[in-house]
Amino acid sequence: PMTFYEGINVYVLDAFLNRISVFDKSGQFLGKWGEKGGRDGEFECPTSIAFDKDDNLLVVDSVNNRVQRYTKDGRSLGSWGRDGKGDGEFNLPWGIAVDRSGDVYVADWRNDRIQKFDPDGKHLTSFGTSGREDGEFYRPSGVTVGQNGNIYVADWGNERVQVLGPDSSFLAKFRGESGLSSWGVEYFSNNADELEARESSDLAPDLDLVPDDFLRHESANIEKFFWSPTSVRLDDQGNVYVVDSCRHRIQVYSR
Repeated sequence: PMTFYEGINVYVLDAFLNRISVFDKSGQFLGKWGEKGGRDGEFECPTSIAFDKDDNLLVVDSVNNRVQRYTKDGRSLGSWGRDGKGDGEFNLPWGIAVDRSGDVYVADWRNDRIQKFDPDGKHLTSFGTSGREDGEFYRPSGVTVGQNGNIYVADWGNERVQVLGPDSSFLAKFRGESGLSSWGVEYFSNNADELEARESSDLAPDLDLVPDDFLRHESANIEKFFWSPTSVRLDDQGNVYVVDSCRHRIQVYSR
């Protein structure tokens, strides 16, 4: 599931049950909508949600290769997208984000690119090609946009997060440099045997891997690296949160 807060309510996107559930801030269930299918109000593996500039809900309907729009109470307002490689077409889209001007960014997973649309769903531009070099993607799964217009992409297949400028020019990349949070320190202070096991382990072993397997296996064997990062988000202070899925954790970075 993916969770999104709007005001005092919590919207939970459930990819397996093909629906959106709504709760208040205390966790009280308020309602739900959606079922499996390809018609309006139906989903097939919805993967990401965001609110647009008019406070309507945008849903990435991945297997149906489209973005759907709803009011906050679940009334359908239409959709855009279809299967393909052209402008405005998708091949298993995944993440979505809305910038300050209301433009919409979609991580077009199997097309190895990010597409940008205006608030009405009109295609504006696409950027990224398949590859491992700077500015290239291999199955991008998450996208978000900072207050300054910089674009953060969870480059899932390349085991990294890339940072691009507002014009999509490459700025930076990082693969994870995790340490222990205050919660982690507190946990290990109460579990001395686990702390001892951690400190005696080789968390960055030397690896003998062929180039084709290197990134994936390096991430799997070296703890500090991302291992299949699936989502990236920013808070109001510009801190970066990355869902590090195969390690079942979130890595957090300051601006």
